[in-house]
Formats: sequence, structure tokens, C-alpha cells
Amino acid sequence: MSRVVPVRNVIFDFGGVLVNWQPEAIISTFYAEVALRDAIRTHVFQHDDWLEMDRGTLDEPTLVRRFAARMQRPESEMAALLDHVRASLTPIVASVALLGELRERGFKLYGLSNISEPMFGHLKSSHTFFDLFHGIVVSAVVKSVKPEPAIYEQLRSQFALDFGESVFIDDLPRNVESARALGLPAIRFESTAQVRRELEPLLALAEA
Repeated sequence: MSRVVPVRNVIFDFGGVLVNWQPEAIISTFYAEVALRDAIRTHVFQHDDWLEMDRGTLDEPTLVRRFAARMQRPESEMAALLDHVRASLTPIVASVALLGELRERGFKLYGLSNISEPMFGHLKSSHTFFDLFHGIVVSAVVKSVKPEPAIYEQLRSQFALDFGESVFIDDLPRNVESARALGLPAIRFESTAQVRRELEPLLALAEA
């Protein structure tokens, strides 16, 4: 943390913070063959098309067709892969508990996630803890992705947030660094216990 602030707003990333996001596990449980695992890593998860899906400029049917063409696999198989991804997005129980505790203590909760609208729709309909948020910005809706400054500015303007009274939690260093560059204090998520340790002194200032 660059400076100590009294936090009133806690902003959460979703994948890797509140829900599990483990591409290697997804790959290894979808294909047994090493060659196919390597192909899906290159042509799906690390391909620019995935980023454009998160940005909201590429829909799932188009994504499926492109995946299938690149990998020379059936479109039905690629559609099944996306369903497999959805099923893998299970809650990180300790983080969800932290979310509930923060809400009970009176802190305002916000979400900031790189995610497609169908993926977010699946999460929101599957898990009631999303109702705890005071506001959420999804990359596919605003057509901008972290670590681009525009998505953080969208969050700030849409909910009239004072970044000086906020803290952002994300698992990726580039997103943490981008937030800090815009004056938004940030904690890199490694575990829920570690986030609790770093967050608590800031929360105590606000409750004093």
C-alpha cells in the first residue's frame, strides 16, 4: 500500500478473488491429451479473442466458431468448453464470508471485473452474494478492460466514488498497479487471510 487511508468503499475483482478462476485446471479437466491442452491454452485462453469477449466486442457464438476453426475441432466441443468454464467458477468460500462481514460492518461494496455478459449473468443467477454489492462494473458492458484506466474511471464516475476512501482487491499485479497509478489504493489478492491482514488496519481507521 502506498499510503494509509480510512476505507469506506471496498472494490472486489471476481475471478481469482471471489470465485475460482484456474485456467490450467479447466484445461486439464477438459482434455487428457497434452497436445490438445497446449492448443486450447494458445488458441483459447491466451488468444486475443478471449480478451475481446471480456471487452464485449465479440459474442459467444462468434467466439465458438473462431475457436473451432483455429483448433479444427467441432463447434459443439467449443461450446461445451464454455459451459465447462462456467461450471468451474465456484465461490471462494472464505472470500464470500469476508464480503458478507464487510457489508454487515457498514462498508460499501463494489465489483470491478473483466468478464463477458453471459458469464456474469451465469454467476449472478447462481450466487446470491452478488446482491451484497452496492454497484458493479462489468468490462463487457462498458467496453473496457482492466488494466485500462477507462474502466476504473467508469467505476469512479458511475458511483461517485472517492478513490481516497476506497481500496481495490485484485489477483493480477498489472491491475493492482494500474489502480494505484490512478490514485486507487489496491491490495493484490494472494489469499483471503492475507487480504484480511492488509485490509483490517484501513477498516479500523474508518470505524474509529
